[in-house]
Amino acid sequence: MIVVTGATGNIGRPLTRALAEAGEQVTAVSRHPAAVPEGVRHVVADLAEPAGLGPALAGAKSLFLLLSGDLHATGANPADIIGEAVDRGVRRVVLLSTLGVVTRPFGTTRVAMRALEDTVRESGLEWAVLRPGGFASNALWWAESVRTRRVVAAPFGDTGVPVVDPADIAAVAAACLLEDRHTGGAYELTGPEVITPRGQTEALAAALGSPVDFHELTREEARAGMSRAMPAELADDTLDILGSPSPAEQRVSPDIERVLGRAPRTFADWAARNVDAFR
Repeated sequence: MIVVTGATGNIGRPLTRALAEAGEQVTAVSRHPAAVPEGVRHVVADLAEPAGLGPALAGAKSLFLLLSGDLHATGANPADIIGEAVDRGVRRVVLLSTLGVVTRPFGTTRVAMRALEDTVRESGLEWAVLRPGGFASNALWWAESVRTRRVVAAPFGDTGVPVVDPADIAAVAAACLLEDRHTGGAYELTGPEVITPRGQTEALAAALGSPVDFHELTREEARAGMSRAMPAELADDTLDILGSPSPAEQRVSPDIERVLGRAPRTFADWAARNVDAFR
């Protein structure tokens, strides 16, 4: 049995599907009831209450751990989830971390995630760590404004990073859960090219077949919107990267191709597959 947390999200959905199609028994964990692929067991649980994960982890051999937003906040203790996994006899954990633990190790949320990585390494479990950069799916923040006004509103319009397709993260996670050769690996996951918000807007327009305007937000305007969906500390860390990415944050990593044997998908690929969200 493989347990997938965050199973209804942009990574968890394709990961759950891939594992089920590979013939694995899968338990999908989410905070709210949701539809899952046929044959997949679904358990409603809150990662902020690790003791409540017992029913999900019963009989599990592996765990994919994706933290919910509140577990990135100051005072959260996601290490308890690892302890619960150890107590329940889980043998392998694949942790979704962040590239920021390498590129900006002293940010508040990065310090906490590095500590969780250390907990995983010291747990006695088999492990792999995934460190993605910015997600292509963050463009879904723009979906309503594109649908209603054909406009993307974002900060730092001409500053780019190599955003990664969540489906590629899911594919790497599946490999790490299923293949022993990835045990002890830490993989930096990016897309194949640096792309700016203005460039993403152009890709969305191409996928839609109609013009989309770009409106540049100030950092303060962007922070106000992001803070409604994530802890303020995480919003600040994200904006620091988007506004002033380091060379390491603009580097295209070879790790997806090393694991999957193919190049990572482009943002244009992601936009074409998800265009209905913007119609």
